[in-house]
Amino acid sequence: MKLGLERFLQEPTLRAPLAGRRLALLAHPASVTRDLSHSLDALAALPDLKLCAAFGPQHGLRGDKQDNMIESPDYVDPRLGIPVYSLYGSVRRPTPEMLERFDVLLVDLQDLGCRIYTFITTLRYVLEAAAAQGKAVWVLDRPNPVGRPVEGLLLRPGWESFVGAGVLPMRHGLTLGELGHWFIATLGLELEYRVIAMQGWQPDAAPGHGWPSERSWVNPSPNAAHLSMARAYAGTVMLEGSTLSEGRGTTRPLELMGAPDIDARCLLQDMQRLAPHWLRGCVLRECFFEPTFHKHAGQLCAGLQIHVQDPLHYEHAAFTPWRLQALAFKALRLQAPDYALWRDFAYEYEHDRLAIDLINGSPLLRQWVDDAGAGASELDALAQPDEAAWQHAREPFLLY
Repeated sequence: MKLGLERFLQEPTLRAPLAGRRLALLAHPASVTRDLSHSLDALAALPDLKLCAAFGPQHGLRGDKQDNMIESPDYVDPRLGIPVYSLYGSVRRPTPEMLERFDVLLVDLQDLGCRIYTFITTLRYVLEAAAAQGKAVWVLDRPNPVGRPVEGLLLRPGWESFVGAGVLPMRHGLTLGELGHWFIATLGLELEYRVIAMQGWQPDAAPGHGWPSERSWVNPSPNAAHLSMARAYAGTVMLEGSTLSEGRGTTRPLELMGAPDIDARCLLQDMQRLAPHWLRGCVLRECFFEPTFHKHAGQLCAGLQIHVQDPLHYEHAAFTPWRLQALAFKALRLQAPDYALWRDFAYEYEHDRLAIDLINGSPLLRQWVDDAGAGASELDALAQPDEAAWQHAREPFLLY
């Protein structure tokens, strides 16, 4: 298969409409070709392109910012001599001054297929800014590494944030190029928008089920260290809104959950008792870990690891990470009704709403967890209509 970037580099006819136009690139460390050349270098080497600026999303163009909510500065690229603007620094949206540097923005970002992953919010913001200033946006499309499955509650209107770009479910099943078309349609934007589509991407094919297994994995953000993390992320990201560790400060971030004061074996047993059908498609293993930084740093945590790598363990169509993590919260709440589960802090610079609610795009998930009388069927009754509605709504935007 070929990425949008690779087709753009190899097929001059795709680049022909850009003759004489000033270009900028929005990219991050995973913006690489099959031979692992970075798109910034590959594009700069083409004599028929005029690259004038670059942009980096959260964690930076070089991916050097390890934790969440660590801002990146603007700087000048030492090799190319062009400005590199941060869209996770003093601003989240490109300013008119930044937009003056280019005519066409090329977007080459590897997404994880989850609403909360902020690169899709950055895509929305650059589309809105480009529409307002008469600029063009071209997306060099990349795989959704977790494929087409849909899961989770739709974000409720009014709950938009930097981790909630629009009325999407947690697992949306679109590529970044497809999401761009959806944003333009739903927001009523008018601009020149083009997707350089992939060639040969098979989102349902085993063993990758979205990720082409012959490709090297490069972290799109520092804690996205493996395809297993991408598969689990639509559930484990909710741990960021809890007092439980999501494994930051370990070698398997966002594949783990745990804390020093829980009984992991009992937790797993209760999860199996409450909703065994939500645990299909993976293997949960009781484990212990000691984060070197972040929550519970230096403390031994009891917890669970989600295993979705071995084909004997992973069933793509059956795996429901959002429900699995919701079930872990529910089991812990039933074991310890007074457990201080929800973390109260300024998440993505939001001070007035709980992080768990921002992550889910409404209070509904938290309210279900905290309601001792609500079982699996009640959460399904909320989520299944949303999931069905999204399956229908996204259909016109599928390119593959």
